[in-house]
Amino acid sequence: MVKAGPRSSIVADRGGVSALTAAAQSAATLPDSAQVRAQLQLREWILSGELPGGIRIAELAIVERLGVSRTPIRAALMRLEQEGLLEAIPSGGYAVKTFSERDISESIELRGTIEGLMARLAAERGAAPVVLGEARHCLGEIDVFLAAAALGDDALSRYVALNEKFHALLGEMAGSAVIARQLERVAALPFASPSAFVIEQANSPQARDMLVVAQHQHWQVLDAIEQHEGARAEGLMREHSRLAQRNLRNALRSHRAQGLAGVQLIRRRS
Repeated sequence: MVKAGPRSSIVADRGGVSALTAAAQSAATLPDSAQVRAQLQLREWILSGELPGGIRIAELAIVERLGVSRTPIRAALMRLEQEGLLEAIPSGGYAVKTFSERDISESIELRGTIEGLMARLAAERGAAPVVLGEARHCLGEIDVFLAAAALGDDALSRYVALNEKFHALLGEMAGSAVIARQLERVAALPFASPSAFVIEQANSPQARDMLVVAQHQHWQVLDAIEQHEGARAEGLMREHSRLAQRNLRNALRSHRAQGLAGVQLIRRRS
């Protein structure tokens, strides 16, 4: 992990960011580790608030802090723009993007729509038995955790991992790389991933109840896929995303939201 320096060292002056047009051509030749390292570190700085919303990125300062060349930095910046965390500035370079509550809500809605499409395709096309078996095993493990009267931190962390695995398996069942790429892009936005609110809601009185409801929906979606009921699978998956919509509203109206990664990127309604 690269130790973060003063936040101001990454803020660009108006003329300090070079054009990035060459990055696309050179990105394919980069060592993967350098680009991924830069991308992960930049994402962490953005979501932690070290790079606040609206701030302009100083490319040279990042090069100095990470100790890598400009090429992987430029490729990482381009990737973060594709993810939706950065936006291109007309005069050149990038700034950290901010979001309204409506933006986040629509991202969750879009994720539900894409996952609903995946569920329908999986049901209509027929999912591979081995993937269906993995999904059943995954949900069975979640059932074990939810059988407990209370969920500790370790159980919640394990739930997050298994929940994300089930959603990933849904993409495998659909068998569409094109749709999977779009889902990856949407889910990378703050609060739009399937497990975005699980840890934040852990201490609420309704935490376990919400997870039980979500798990019931998981089983119903899987059953619809196995029964080749495309419309039912799609509707269930879209309904599933509405739990995240409710959690978004609850989180942003709670003092606990101040500890959520990326919360500083959201513009609150007046």
